[in-house]
Amino acid sequence: IGHLQTNKIKYIVPYVALIHGIDSYKLLAEVDKQAGKVGRTVNCLLQLHIAREETKFGFSFDECREMLASGEWKLFQNIRICGLMGMATNTDNAEQIKTEFCSLRNFFREVKDEWFSESEAFKELSMGMSHDYREAIATGSTLIRVGSKIFGDRNY
Repeated sequence: IGHLQTNKIKYIVPYVALIHGIDSYKLLAEVDKQAGKVGRTVNCLLQLHIAREETKFGFSFDECREMLASGEWKLFQNIRICGLMGMATNTDNAEQIKTEFCSLRNFFREVKDEWFSESEAFKELSMGMSHDYREAIATGSTLIRVGSKIFGDRNY
């Protein structure tokens, strides 16, 4: 829950099936390094900043394009980029949420066409949480995160 810090990666890499929140090249490199130490390939989603909130993390669309265009990530042997993830603004404005999700869906298509057209693994578009999962599904989400619908709100 929350932003993944590079110093915590070594603790989670042996156990995770998918990391949703890769929000920087540095984090992706550290996952690759730590996964190599335990002989695993870790599935990852690149997190994009689509919300109108500064408390959310992620690549901007331009930062993501630059990182992918550089090609350095292709040298990693212990990560697999499987798609994109984004969190919409925490608001009751359904139109704003839909607009943010649509922008990510369109960017997903661009990234798939430009850098992952031959990749069967690049197929996940993770968007939507307990308060906006309906809008996410309607705009093409393949993964939703509904923890508070299942476990209740966090009390901290």
